[in-house]
Amino acid sequence: MQSLMERRALAVIGELRKHGHAAYMVGGCVRDRCLGREVKDIDIATSASPEEVLRLFPRTVPTGIRHGTVTVIVDGTPFEVTTFREEAEYKDYRRPEAVRFIDDLEADLRRRDFTMNAMALDWNGELIDPFGGRKDLEDGVIRCVGSADERFTEDALRMMRCIRFAAEYGLTIVPETYEAILRHAPLLQHVAMERIRMELEHIVGGADPLRGIRLLVDTGLYRWFKDGMGWPAERWEAAARFAPLEVIGRLDEPS
Repeated sequence: MQSLMERRALAVIGELRKHGHAAYMVGGCVRDRCLGREVKDIDIATSASPEEVLRLFPRTVPTGIRHGTVTVIVDGTPFEVTTFREEAEYKDYRRPEAVRFIDDLEADLRRRDFTMNAMALDWNGELIDPFGGRKDLEDGVIRCVGSADERFTEDALRMMRCIRFAAEYGLTIVPETYEAILRHAPLLQHVAMERIRMELEHIVGGADPLRGIRLLVDTGLYRWFKDGMGWPAERWEAAARFAPLEVIGRLDEPS
């Protein structure tokens, strides 16, 4: 049975389709649905330009219009609607220099980080999965879309996201993705600490924070935070071996 949020998302997709545009649910909502987990928000990808999205819906916010994203609000529920896009060369190992709007869903999915996040659902609920994300979830693994070296040099924060997803969903990082993290860990020093902090808070507040901390230590990512957080290397390494730290999952606040 569809949730109220899904029905509202389908209303957005239906309006886009009515005006001749392709539109799909994409990303985390598709992943969580495949896993049987609660869907907390729904993102939509479309062939419509940002200007067309703004014209079609009465309540909108130009959230990230330069990169193609408009927030459409339906009965109080926000949906990020983003135009299919390709991204130019990345700047500072974090942000694309520019984006080019396209009308090809598969090309849009190809730019995403991990196969489990590169799936889409069409109007009829059919899964579009060109990179094998559902099989990877069934196999309990996380892997990058295409070349892991390319994905991590484009956006170094993806390495932290990989750790977070592996801990949250109980996934094994496939060898080629894990080895790419080891190679590119120093790139994390280019990422702003507030972005690192957000990922750390998700890890600590997630399903298996101790495994997340152990993965940060095993990969050496913690060595490359811009701000050392007052934790020397030996403290990180000790924390990963500290059995009582398992209670971290029962704490109320990330701090």
